[in-house]
Amino acid sequence: MTWEGLLHRVDSVPSTMDLVHQLAHGGAPSGTTVIAAEQTGGRGSRGHTWASPRGGLWLSGLLRPAEFVVPEVLSVRAALVTAAAIEQAVPGVRLRIKWPNDLLLGDRKVGGILCEARWQSGALGWVCVGVGINVTNPMPAELDGLAAAIGSQAPGVTVERLVEPVARAIAGLNRCVGPLTAPELADLEQRDALRRRRVAEPIPGTVESIRPDGALIIRSLDGTLMPIRSGPVRLADPG
Repeated sequence: MTWEGLLHRVDSVPSTMDLVHQLAHGGAPSGTTVIAAEQTGGRGSRGHTWASPRGGLWLSGLLRPAEFVVPEVLSVRAALVTAAAIEQAVPGVRLRIKWPNDLLLGDRKVGGILCEARWQSGALGWVCVGVGINVTNPMPAELDGLAAAIGSQAPGVTVERLVEPVARAIAGLNRCVGPLTAPELADLEQRDALRRRRVAEPIPGTVESIRPDGALIIRSLDGTLMPIRSGPVRLADPG
């Protein structure tokens, strides 16, 4: 099957992730990707909704890895390859990663990653990786100062310019298994928006690093190194 044969473009859909799960259940191959002009029921992590109006990149890809993938590792890995793909397509843009699944432009959220696995007869059946990127779409009023769009730094950028690079990057994750590699960790260290910053949640302390198994390491106030496997992470107030 050609690359174009794996792409499914829709105008409006509640969620690209739901459509990918449906296609996967019907036997769609790894690399199958759904791209929507808008989502009416896009979702983010921890049950949050994700505003997905026209002008953004709303994409979900299907993976059928040969072995189990650690969710934390996959989320970080997806963020790394998505950031790299966007930067290659839009020179001059530099993205950072806020563990576990946010992409930042400066200190403002420009995108997010959501991974959902499905099991069949006790074995991993497939994984859906959802990517949402603000490109030229308007920001919700309640996110003023908290969210940004790629277009704010790259006038003239279009969603179409990002579709194939990001879709191919996500599809390539099917070949990536095991812990984060040394090159991935080095890239992550340069992009890590939390490294050496004080946080109030999930525990008070200072972020040290991200481990190869995807866990966030926080040095608590008593000096203990604590591995954290799920967010959210809230920065401590200055002072």
